[in-house]
Amino acid sequence: MTIWDILIWGGAGLTVLGLLTLVWCILTVIRARRAGTDDETLRRVMQRVTAVNMAALAASVLGLMLVVLGIILGR
Repeated sequence: MTIWDILIWGGAGLTVLGLLTLVWCILTVIRARRAGTDDETLRRVMQRVTAVNMAALAASVLGLMLVVLGIILGR
């Protein structure tokens, strides 16, 4: 296994982790909305989830960048 393979698999793992976190964000908001919480509680949940959502998107983007970098440089 070369360094480029490790870069590709590490990037793929980071991307999958980011996508799973995005699914968690979606499910958390759906659960909060279906629970019939008041506006203030829903706002607090959304603020927390928004921060996690941005981190998950960043992780997914960085993971995809690592995959592309590994593929291009590994040739």
